[in-house]
Amino acid sequence: MSEVNESDRFECVVINVIDSLMWKGVVVEETRSGGRVYFGKVKPDNFNYGPGDILYLGVKKLPYGTEEMSAEVSLYDSEDRKLDWTFI
Repeated sequence: MSEVNESDRFECVVINVIDSLMWKGVVVEETRSGGRVYFGKVKPDNFNYGPGDILYLGVKKLPYGTEEMSAEVSLYDSEDRKLDWTFI
């Protein structure tokens, strides 16, 4: 398997969008692996995506691995704007 670079983007499909008072919670599924990631603080401004829409994931390996977390995963739109991030 080749190394994942920080500039790599992986296509994902929006599974669910949860509206809260200040944020949107977004569940996406990576197309090839079927792995799902939840992003809990997506700003609602200009977020007009729903189930079935395509977004992109970026992965950055953490310089210090812990048992619970090994990478920072970011959610991007088609114009490469960062919408949110989380640790996995």
